[in-house]
Amino acid sequence: MGEFRQVVKDLIRNVETVVMDKSQAVKAAVAAYLAGGHVLLEDVPGVAKTMLVRALAASSGCGFARVQCTPDLLPTDVTGVSIYNQKSQEFEFRPGPIFTQVLLADEINRATPRTQSALLEAMAEGQVSVDGRTYRLKPPFTVFATQNPVEHEGTFPLPEAQLDRFMMRLSLGYPNLMAEMQILERTRMSHPVDAVEAVTDAETVQRMQISVREIFVHDKVRDYLLRLINRTRDSVHLTLGASPRASMMLFRAAQAYAAVQGRGFVIPDDIKALALPVLEHRLILNPESRLRRVTTQSVMNDILKEVAVPAGVSNWKSA
Repeated sequence: MGEFRQVVKDLIRNVETVVMDKSQAVKAAVAAYLAGGHVLLEDVPGVAKTMLVRALAASSGCGFARVQCTPDLLPTDVTGVSIYNQKSQEFEFRPGPIFTQVLLADEINRATPRTQSALLEAMAEGQVSVDGRTYRLKPPFTVFATQNPVEHEGTFPLPEAQLDRFMMRLSLGYPNLMAEMQILERTRMSHPVDAVEAVTDAETVQRMQISVREIFVHDKVRDYLLRLINRTRDSVHLTLGASPRASMMLFRAAQAYAAVQGRGFVIPDDIKALALPVLEHRLILNPESRLRRVTTQSVMNDILKEVAVPAGVSNWKSA
């Protein structure tokens, strides 16, 4: 864990030179990245969503590509296209921007559902199928997508099936006064993201993603996680609760979050800290609750209060 902890510290330090006053969101994003999950960054424009992804990609030494989603963006603009070569008299595949290691799909809800679906196979299987051929993507492949929840004109909301592919949905929010003052000073001559240097490489990130799965989870912590998941399925406010995929995502994210915190074991607080980012976007309110202005966030907060946190274990390191 010694090398792991140092790399994590360096990653977080690098990202926080670009995204200030957002320590919790940065740690969650790093945890999702090390858990091998995809992240949806949903917030108003101009709060450094893109900068967070650029800084994380540069810090990890991984390939980076950005796709600006627009209504006229085609699936082949993302995956690539086969072009006929007159010299060889054969079709040659020209890979698209998805053939990278960290892909930023900027304003993903501006792309049409057909183009959005071009990401599904890549996000689920780590591969792309074009013209009857399958191409493997270079690991560690991760999608970070951004969307603006305020502006709805000319957008195509992500369907539930695609939302479920994202391990976490995060929001950065506005910086405080002192942090914004620092931002003004640091960006006066150039943007700090341009000075970010790699602190690790893609092979090390892969090893870290594998080692995260060895983080110990006590039986009582597993039970607590599953009781939270099952409670969402019984809620009178929800038409759709969390799926088994959601429980697996929360389990893996908690392992990575514990590692980011410098621990080799998960505690109940890790589950509580990630319950909203991992589960909220997977829940669907029933029509009556929508009319009463109930939100999925309030439902999850109530569930976290109702489900008892496991106690009586002095050491979460062992069963």
